[in-house]
Amino acid sequence: MPQNRESYAVEVAGLKRDLPLFEVAPGLRIAVLNILGDTELTQSCARALIMELERVQFDFFVTAEAKSIPLAYALSMNSGKGYVVLRKTFKPYMGDALHTDTLSITTGKTQTLYLDEKDRHVLLNKQVVLVDDVISTGSTLEGMRKLMALAQAEVVAEAAIFTEGDPDQWKGIISLGHLPLFKDE
Repeated sequence: MPQNRESYAVEVAGLKRDLPLFEVAPGLRIAVLNILGDTELTQSCARALIMELERVQFDFFVTAEAKSIPLAYALSMNSGKGYVVLRKTFKPYMGDALHTDTLSITTGKTQTLYLDEKDRHVLLNKQVVLVDDVISTGSTLEGMRKLMALAQAEVVAEAAIFTEGDPDQWKGIISLGHLPLFKDE
């Protein structure tokens, strides 16, 4: 991280990290968690989330492409449960895919989430845990919920490393911590 970039210190799953602050809208900055390449943090968070999910009966983890894929993989490896990745671009080999639109705070653009034909059949009538690295506005989470309803999969829990923004909005989310929003005054 550049020395002049302001950061926010966190401790999660027994590890400390400094999260860089980035402006996502005029006067609004967020602390960015990027677990890509941080195997130690990903594994520690997966183990901690598995402990939080002990009492939940489910068949699969479901996540959206891309930053939370390592977390879904680590959760799968630590639990023995499978995982499915909702894609952000359609490829012809995805066949009769289901899709829904979502708006991400990190991109500021409408994105489409796709559940490919193969995974549609895997999730039919299954119980799933939706997983994300950070839940901020909830738009990606809402897109995942919509796709699970279309796929006839039951969402039994929602989990993240961090929630962000108004903590009261995320009371039903299983998370390891909460990140504030940084507003210029």
